[in-house]
Amino acid sequence: MIYYVSGGERSGKSSYAQNLAESLSESPIYLATSRIWDEDFQKRVDRHISDRDDRWTTVEEEKWISTVISDNQTVVIDCVTLWLTNFFMDTEYDVKKSLELAKSEFKKLLTINANIIIISNEIGMGLHATTESGRKFTELQGWTNQFIARHAHKAYFMVSGLPLKLK
Repeated sequence: MIYYVSGGERSGKSSYAQNLAESLSESPIYLATSRIWDEDFQKRVDRHISDRDDRWTTVEEEKWISTVISDNQTVVIDCVTLWLTNFFMDTEYDVKKSLELAKSEFKKLLTINANIIIISNEIGMGLHATTESGRKFTELQGWTNQFIARHAHKAYFMVSGLPLKLK
């Protein structure tokens, strides 16, 4: 089952996804997609780790997320935005190639018999990006979010810590 949890920054996405995972499994997995860019980001990662208790196993995978998920697991993927950033950077800001890679990798998740909870950001609802790369990434994120939401079994949009069920 694919669950999709989206929303703005600090909207409660991670907490909601973690609580959902804990309701589905006694030993959930947290799949971190981020690269550690700087000390500030490391602090953010450390805070997320401290939010989880010893029931959780953390796995790190920057792009090929389907390779670390097995049948019958409950996995929280955090998050699509950072996952896409890795493709975007590695393809030298090529939106088309990044989108192809992300869609191809996501489709592999659909073949795994697991509870997969995918966290993503809705970045297109805020200010308009002032740089070309920012505008391209916003498009990439939006198209990827639509693709994932369309294929998810259940989808939620988080606002002020409250989930709105989309489907």
